[in-house]
Amino acid sequence: MGQNNTITATDFNFPGQKSVYRGKVREVYNINDELLVMVATDRLSAFDVVLPKGIPYKGQILNQIATKFMRLTEDIVPNWLIDTPDANVAVGHLCEPFKVEMVIRGYLSGHAAREYAEGKRVLCGVEMAEGLKENDKFPSPIITPTTKADNGEHDMDISREAILTNGIVSEEDYVVLEKYTRDLFQRGTEIAASRGLILVDTKYEFGKTKDGKIVLIDEIHTPDSSRYFYADGYQQRQNNGETQKQLSKEFVRQWLIGNGFQGKEGQQIPEMTDEYIESVSERYIELYENILGEKFAKADISNIHERIEKNILEYLKK
Repeated sequence: MGQNNTITATDFNFPGQKSVYRGKVREVYNINDELLVMVATDRLSAFDVVLPKGIPYKGQILNQIATKFMRLTEDIVPNWLIDTPDANVAVGHLCEPFKVEMVIRGYLSGHAAREYAEGKRVLCGVEMAEGLKENDKFPSPIITPTTKADNGEHDMDISREAILTNGIVSEEDYVVLEKYTRDLFQRGTEIAASRGLILVDTKYEFGKTKDGKIVLIDEIHTPDSSRYFYADGYQQRQNNGETQKQLSKEFVRQWLIGNGFQGKEGQQIPEMTDEYIESVSERYIELYENILGEKFAKADISNIHERIEKNILEYLKK
């Protein structure tokens, strides 16, 4: 498995293409200001840094988890998705994204736990109870939004009040975003439970279609946007003060931290050996199979660029 079997950048030119946006792990092609063609690459990002090598099948895995969950939630929240002409590709309606990400947390983990450990009891304007320990369940899920930084800096925590006061989102729209966020998290929690998992926290992004409808966009319930714990033994581990067994990208962050990298000035990204890359790919496949409860079918990656381009072109001809 060489790096030529991964897709880390695309430079396609489709009929009617207006622009291309390159995110951390996805590339989004605007077709005639009507459709968005989203290509999930095999890039891996952590600490807001894109790592130098791609992970085989990662793009396919994230794309398929996200599109599956869009299908499993479209009865409660409308979304941008129209079709998936390729394992790595999603096509949907062009939307104007809201400038906030809706983060929802059912447990005191990750960023919330780090803030709590520093003595903070209010996160994004939401109070957190005293006496919690890391990975404890909140009495009810809390919404802790972040604003998207324009210059690629870290997303910033923001309160509901600040979002409304600064006119980032209108109150009328924000009420809808909150409702959709809670409904999606509830559904995600139920699906996770049926797979023996706990959906700990996640983030959702929303946009508006041309006719003003608020829809879910981007990925949903993937290991890159969410944290999952194994339900089996969760309470026992909490009682014994042990770390939780989790299904998320956290294992990559821990490897980087263990090798002296946290995305700070002057730090070097550790060398990613072929063995390490292979192990990350295997972990992502394990994540897929656990989260969706089905076997992962590897797409043909002998010529991944050609395959993706051909499938998109055929779709656009229709």
